[in-house]
Amino acid sequence: MDVAKEKQDVENQTKGKNTMSIENGNLETGSNNKSRMMICLIGLNVLLSAFGNTGGPLMSRLYFRKGGNREWLSAFLETAGFPILLIPMYLSFRNRRRHDPSAPFFLSTRKVFLACVVLGVLTGVDDYLYAYGLSFLPASTSALLISTQLGFTAFFAFLVVRQKFTSFSLNAVALLTVGAVILGLHASSDRPSGESNADYYKGFFLTLGCAALYGLILPLIELTYKKANQEITYSLVVEMQLVMGGFATLFCAIGMIFAKDFQAIPDEAKSFELGEVRYYVVLVWCAIFWQFFFLGAVGVIFCVHTLLAGILIAGFIPITEVLSVIFFHEKFGSDKGVALILSLWGLASYSYGDYFAAKQKKKEAALRAQILEEYTRN
Repeated sequence: MDVAKEKQDVENQTKGKNTMSIENGNLETGSNNKSRMMICLIGLNVLLSAFGNTGGPLMSRLYFRKGGNREWLSAFLETAGFPILLIPMYLSFRNRRRHDPSAPFFLSTRKVFLACVVLGVLTGVDDYLYAYGLSFLPASTSALLISTQLGFTAFFAFLVVRQKFTSFSLNAVALLTVGAVILGLHASSDRPSGESNADYYKGFFLTLGCAALYGLILPLIELTYKKANQEITYSLVVEMQLVMGGFATLFCAIGMIFAKDFQAIPDEAKSFELGEVRYYVVLVWCAIFWQFFFLGAVGVIFCVHTLLAGILIAGFIPITEVLSVIFFHEKFGSDKGVALILSLWGLASYSYGDYFAAKQKKKEAALRAQILEEYTRN
């Protein structure tokens, strides 16, 4: 082993100890406080993903089950909660102003802003595909098709951001994919009665297109981080989600205008099975939960990488099915039980792989420190 080279590597690592760098979606820092903060940030975004991945589909499903039938409105609600992000943005701005009186409210450059506009429009298209497909398909078939998003994410992450795979991450992808397939095995018996073949297959292909498109959007978000040519902070990530959510909502609002959804809302509220007031409560919570989903996804990409965001989305689908049994009294067969076990196994596999990789990095750092110490003594 070249001791001089190891010494130089350690010295370079020490010099950059207090600087922040973004590589493959990971935030690296030598500060213990910042490391703990990053762990908390990862936990927060995983928690947001948990609420969004389960609450969002359940609220959308509740809307359609109880009498809602406006696809553009449902798509609109998936990003309409974006103004909530102004609260953390304002708090971050106040904190920056304490250190720098001239700090601006908005952080993104024109390049980042334009990229977010394009991503926002693509998200709006994806929202509509999901909402339209959900209005036709049974729960298990919809879950099966949305779970294929993990495969699309892995494929596009490899092409767009050169995502590296380990045996643990590949195992997680395989387990979650098998679980998704099992969920769809009972689709024929769960198919809605009285629905035409044309509507069924329309929902089928629209939902599959939704999974493919969002599988592309996630790596494109990570690519935007890499090509931003500016420091990527969590405040900027929230701002980017605000822009993407705003333009996705605008896209769906235009669709609502042409479909005359705004005029139909009062009449739909009066005929809603849960009552007029609860109709609006469902709409509000639908917007909130879906905002958790999108913020959690971009946050996980920022803190870790695209593949974990895709794994979380796929992993929470069987849990959503369990919650559907609890709240909607849907049947819970052995296929859903096996899918749930496989999803938890897949998440555990990925988590252990991530822990193993972090442990190896610590061992390498300790070895380098030991070599440097021995070199300095000699």
